[in-house]
Amino acid sequence: MKILAIETSADETAAAVVEGRQVLSNAIYSQILIHKQWGGIFPSLAKRAHEEKIDFIISEALKKSKITNPKSQLDFIAVTQGPGLAVSLEVGIKKAKELSKLYGKKLISVNHLEGHIYSSFIQNSQGKPPRDFDFPYLALIISGGHTELVKFTGHLQYEVIGETIDDAAGEALDKAAKLLGLGYPGGPVIEKLADLAGNIDVYKFPRPMLKSQDLNFSFSGLKTSFYYFLKKNPRSVEKIADLASSFQEAVFDTVVKKTDKAIRFTGINRLVVGGGVIANL
Repeated sequence: MKILAIETSADETAAAVVEGRQVLSNAIYSQILIHKQWGGIFPSLAKRAHEEKIDFIISEALKKSKITNPKSQLDFIAVTQGPGLAVSLEVGIKKAKELSKLYGKKLISVNHLEGHIYSSFIQNSQGKPPRDFDFPYLALIISGGHTELVKFTGHLQYEVIGETIDDAAGEALDKAAKLLGLGYPGGPVIEKLADLAGNIDVYKFPRPMLKSQDLNFSFSGLKTSFYYFLKKNPRSVEKIADLASSFQEAVFDTVVKKTDKAIRFTGINRLVVGGGVIANL
């Protein structure tokens, strides 16, 4: 069973052809250079870029997977329905509906966050099969706009047991990078600086909500703390790698300890992770 999947939830236009758990092809266009000058995603520019690139990206995905006759070789069309940037999502949804009608294939709508979790079960680039987890298991999602802990009791049977009450971890990293003049997107730059030369122990930033009885996250106070620290200590930017490393450590020390608490609360010791900001962990 072959599925053409389309993703336009934020600043990347992506398409893939999947058969079972194997990704036959994957094509991506990144808008980072477009949005870099704005310090974040500019919605109208994002929509325009998706509209300009989506046909090419889908064509590339089909070509790489040797799909020459989509009507006979594809079984389904899938598309991200949300959450995400509305004007970006609508480009992918519109195109998916067009192709569904053109090829006579059923359209499958996919929740963006479910996609993050189920990516853990895709075969890797060496073709090795994913590890199958027995239910129940916990899932940790850390993306640009979301930070969640989810308990799965079966396929697509889940409960969100912890989430951010304000900003996500990825947003905190982007804000810190902006305050340090590192540009957009901030997460990868923070990670690179921290890995190359950063010391996590030079500066101490708060670990929010670790003493709360629930499993929720909060990062707005951490962002505020970082802002006022820089304001009071302007020369600290001379040790920018240490600042990046210390801030990143505060974010992920919080995430790890909350996840550990979730494991202890639920008694479930099987964990999958998903979302782009996982790269910083």
